[in-house]
Amino acid sequence: MSVPGVLAPYARTRAWPTVWRVDRQGKRAPSLRWGAAAAAAVASGAAGSWAYAQAGGSGADIARDLAVGWAYAGAGLVAWWRRPGNRTGLLMVAEGVTWFLGNLQGTSVPALFAVGAWWEALNMAVLVHLVLAFPEGRVASAFARRLVVFSYGLVAVGGLLRTLAFDPGISTDATYLACHGCGPNPLLVPGAAHLFDAVDAGYRAIGWAITLVMLAAIVRRWRHASVARRRALLPAWIAVAIATSFLLWDLIHYALPALSGPAESVVLLLSDLAQAAVPLAFLAGLLRMQLQRAEVGGLVIEVGADPDPGRLREALARVLGDPGLRLGLWQEEQGRYADAESLPVRATGSGSTRVDSSRGTPLALLVHDPVLAEDPELLQAVGAALRLALENLWLRNRAKEVTSRIVQAAEAERGRLERDLHDGAQARLVFALMSLRRVDQGLVGHPDLSLRRSVAEVESSLKLALEELRGIAHGIHPAVLTREGLGPALAALAQQAALPVVVAADPRRYDPVVESTAYFTVCEALANAAKHARARAVSVSARHSEGTLVVETVDDGIGGADSGRGSGLRGLADRIAAVDGVLHVHSPAGGGTRIRAELPCG
Repeated sequence: MSVPGVLAPYARTRAWPTVWRVDRQGKRAPSLRWGAAAAAAVASGAAGSWAYAQAGGSGADIARDLAVGWAYAGAGLVAWWRRPGNRTGLLMVAEGVTWFLGNLQGTSVPALFAVGAWWEALNMAVLVHLVLAFPEGRVASAFARRLVVFSYGLVAVGGLLRTLAFDPGISTDATYLACHGCGPNPLLVPGAAHLFDAVDAGYRAIGWAITLVMLAAIVRRWRHASVARRRALLPAWIAVAIATSFLLWDLIHYALPALSGPAESVVLLLSDLAQAAVPLAFLAGLLRMQLQRAEVGGLVIEVGADPDPGRLREALARVLGDPGLRLGLWQEEQGRYADAESLPVRATGSGSTRVDSSRGTPLALLVHDPVLAEDPELLQAVGAALRLALENLWLRNRAKEVTSRIVQAAEAERGRLERDLHDGAQARLVFALMSLRRVDQGLVGHPDLSLRRSVAEVESSLKLALEELRGIAHGIHPAVLTREGLGPALAALAQQAALPVVVAADPRRYDPVVESTAYFTVCEALANAAKHARARAVSVSARHSEGTLVVETVDDGIGGADSGRGSGLRGLADRIAAVDGVLHVHSPAGGGTRIRAELPCG
């Protein structure tokens, strides 16, 4: 299909105004209406191709014409199905349907010729509507609405005036159709044919002006748009670029009407390919939205291990393509949403999405570019991922709180048991031993030697029981650890060890749970060194570093310790993890063993 005609900027960008109702509840477009729109696209393409063939169009011309019109209609049907609450899909379907209207001028049926001549440029008006309404599907500003109405009015009134003066037998080059036998025009006013050139020139000039105004409006929207909205406006920019190229082509053809041959064919082919790029660009936008939804799964994995507010906001901004996104987490104490800097975050209508917990309580608030509201499925997926991440964080914090309380309760119980043993059973044994010694002194010189030996045996048993009881109490919780702290407790432990131990510890106190965990970490390490590592010496260090107590034992044994085997190191790792610490074991064969515990201590 060629475009050397008078309305070149209109002839290749066509559509109807939106006349179908849209489901405003955001549900899928009813199948009946969707099917009717698809049937209209097929019928209009068939009729347009028949008319084009009547005008002498080649098979290649007809194929290109169908490709452009049906590309609009197909993309519009997909958009309408995927986003029924958005009128953009309907506008694109209308563009595809009316793309073929001008072809009706190629017939010898007077009524069809009149329709084609009058409404040849209707698609340009709908293109203006589509570009100014994209991506929300509605025209926001009063100026843009007036421009859309003026465009439709130009086609309705100006197109009619042009048709009233259009005699296809005289103005044979007035259309893009190479047809000298088309018509007749039933709307031709006798004697008005001499006015056609003036009316046509004015019609074209107004069309050029509309194109320039539309371009200025898009530039203004772009300058005031966010990054996310600029990305969404990209198909509109493509449409504007194509409309501008048509304007330039029409100016060239108007100035050089004799231009023809290969150059003209190449330009027309590029024009048709460029036209098809507009609906394809919109489909690419839909595909990008689908890929965004696919990234939501990666969002859960990425922030699942560390869902702090700052990292969550950065990940959400990347997935949604909105660098200006704000994330507010619900603060129960203040009764408000606040961001990572504790600044309040408030809802802003369509530019905000609230995320509630599975219990229905407030959880988070996303303040984003309003254009994202046009993809509710993406926002729902992001909201579900955010809910999962925050509820996992809540569960982990609750688990930490419960574990911390259990550990503190167990430590308090250990201390109580040690005190009970010391102040109760141990004190009674000491009292019984002292009483027995007084009895033994009273039996000095007693003639019954067997009685004196029995008293000595009981005294020995009491001493042994007392030693064992002290060992049990020390193993439960050493008193020196409670009284003097970690450093002295480690020094006392080194004196009792079965091999030489060198201790270097900072002279400071820590939380009782942290001190107890560090102490028993060293106990386990010394026991392993003596029993399994065949070590000759061990060094122990305990130092404070940036809010962490680092306890380290190093022996010169045979190495080969494996925390995956044996219950000692596994239990030690669990005990350290209970206070949110980390255990590192480095034990190469023949290279000794280094056990390092890092315990948060504030």
